[in-house]
Amino acid sequence: MDSVSSLLESIEDVGRDTVRGGYSRPVFSPAELDLRSWFEQEARRRGLDVETDRNGILWAWWDVDGADRNGGTRDGALVTGSHLDSVPGGGAFDGPLGVAAALAAVDLLKERGVQPQRALAVTVFPEEEGSRFGVACLGSRLLTGAIDPDTARNLKDPDGVTFAEAARANGLDPAHLGRDEDALRRIGDFVELHVEQGRGLIDLDSAIAVGTSIIGHGRWKLTISGQGNHAGTTLMEDRADPMVAAAQVILAIRKTAATTPEARATVGRLQPIPGGTNVIASRVELWIDIRHPDDATTAALVESIHGQAQKAAAFEGCTAALTRESVSGTVTFDGELQRQLQLAIPGAPGLPTGAGHDAGILAAHAPSAMLYVRNPTGISHSPEEHVENDDADYGAVALADALERLL
Repeated sequence: MDSVSSLLESIEDVGRDTVRGGYSRPVFSPAELDLRSWFEQEARRRGLDVETDRNGILWAWWDVDGADRNGGTRDGALVTGSHLDSVPGGGAFDGPLGVAAALAAVDLLKERGVQPQRALAVTVFPEEEGSRFGVACLGSRLLTGAIDPDTARNLKDPDGVTFAEAARANGLDPAHLGRDEDALRRIGDFVELHVEQGRGLIDLDSAIAVGTSIIGHGRWKLTISGQGNHAGTTLMEDRADPMVAAAQVILAIRKTAATTPEARATVGRLQPIPGGTNVIASRVELWIDIRHPDDATTAALVESIHGQAQKAAAFEGCTAALTRESVSGTVTFDGELQRQLQLAIPGAPGLPTGAGHDAGILAAHAPSAMLYVRNPTGISHSPEEHVENDDADYGAVALADALERLL
């Protein structure tokens, strides 16, 4: 069998970002398409039947002996997998670790002589990070109907390309995007393995944990509009500068989150328009990520930040408008599935997370659970993200143990 580390080594040059460091693998980019091809080849090498559904999700099937999809025997399958896209300048493990571990787990199950009593599928979900079209977990949201298909079709990337256009260019029919009852019926249980995106396991001295919950989170776009003008001829007192208002808003966001227990709020992206060095911006767009375990508190944080943004903008002679891009409430994973995973992996602690995942979207539609593999740096969405080879391979063993129990 292939080790997880060897599988990851085989793709370590795909999508390297020489400017940011790490990897940039946005959905439907050459790098992400190369990784999808890699997955298809690896799945077929293991005798799995690979298909792409109408939302661009890859499925690699290990069917029950003598069965095929036309007989409906894939309904209620055990499903595992993750994603292959990345944030800009992301780490090597966020997404690919779960895919590689799933492939290695299939190897282990075959070596053990396991004969599945129900179908097993390894999946790859597109646009999990939302780094190109702005909505995280877009593939699983489309699958479950958590996003309106027209909204998804009209999402635009920074170059103005719509998701419909990108989907069509990559073999999908945009008219068929959306909730897929047939695919949902096939998911009996979903287990996603993922790199830990904090430092819980290093403090617990454990290589693996069973996920318990995902705290509520969302993304909002704030647009501050002012008056574009010449940087050299416009007196300071005559300016309506949205960049100054944006700076005040960013500080207010940090203070608001810091004074709210368990809250996290981040401005990770800011775009001045038109963006010239000697130009006072006509508007500034910034994106806010807000998270809290209590959904009502998240809503209150958003309302407070919006109010502060309007005041800061007005003080500078500008206006501020806030639009919601995506929101996911706090998710608690299926209790019985958590129990089965902990029986399969004795001693694995339970661990909540502040990071969103496709498992969190699927949890409202099928029993879902997660396994986290130790990240000794505690850093993620960054080139410093790390997993030791032994821990990566142990993660595949733990996943195989869990899948064998569930099969």
